[in-house]
Amino acid sequence: HLADWRDAEDLARLDDRAHQLIATFGPGPLTLVLPRLADTPVSLLASAGLDTLAVRVPSHPVAHALLRAVGRPIAAPSANPSGTVSPTDVRHVLAGLGGRVPLVVAGGRCAIGLESTIVDLSGPAPALLRPGAVTREALEAVLGPMGLAPDDPDRPRSPGRLARHYAPGVPVRLNVKVPGPGEALLTFGPDLRTGERVCNLSETGDLTEAAANLFAMLRALDRPGVTAIAVSPVPETGLGVAINDRLRRAAAAEPPSAAAP
Repeated sequence: HLADWRDAEDLARLDDRAHQLIATFGPGPLTLVLPRLADTPVSLLASAGLDTLAVRVPSHPVAHALLRAVGRPIAAPSANPSGTVSPTDVRHVLAGLGGRVPLVVAGGRCAIGLESTIVDLSGPAPALLRPGAVTREALEAVLGPMGLAPDDPDRPRSPGRLARHYAPGVPVRLNVKVPGPGEALLTFGPDLRTGERVCNLSETGDLTEAAANLFAMLRALDRPGVTAIAVSPVPETGLGVAINDRLRRAAAAEPPSAAAP
């Protein structure tokens, strides 16, 4: 994370495509994967030994103030245990990391609620690594057609690429119209069902509102006595692409233990 995109010139190689995306969408929820410079001061440990860097300049004023005060790039994962539901509120951070970190900087509830879009510009053709708040349609209006990079669990090119990720403590079932016994319901759009075990991402079918509510509602439904979270269909358009990406990873099967025969 950087306080200004101009600082990225000292870390990685930015081409015309990068400058176009920065001018259109930066600062904000967009991460660019760029070729590392040979003399970059960023440790290889911060990029998992890859020959690229994932660089972002956030727009949140608290994050901006912190970056400017530090005066150097900050390698910052999301503030939750690996693989679990992402935090969108300081209470989520305390629930996951309380007692493990000495300080939490509270900046209010996340306005967007989803992680940044990640675009790989390290090769001749741009590739979408992770859908997010900046939609594929918006990116292609600037770059032209983009490919969707396949997942490689052995060598992921960016965060959020594991098959199972963003997962609550109970199983998640997708595209469910009627929940089963003991299941909680995460629904979307006009739906008259209510109760302690029902959350509606957006009663009006607004995907922006749904994205902002997604992780908080998954956490709210992950409670004692719930056997699984049943999720109603969400349209695979616009921000729905990113929402469904997170839901599919949350619903993925637990990987086999390394200790299993």
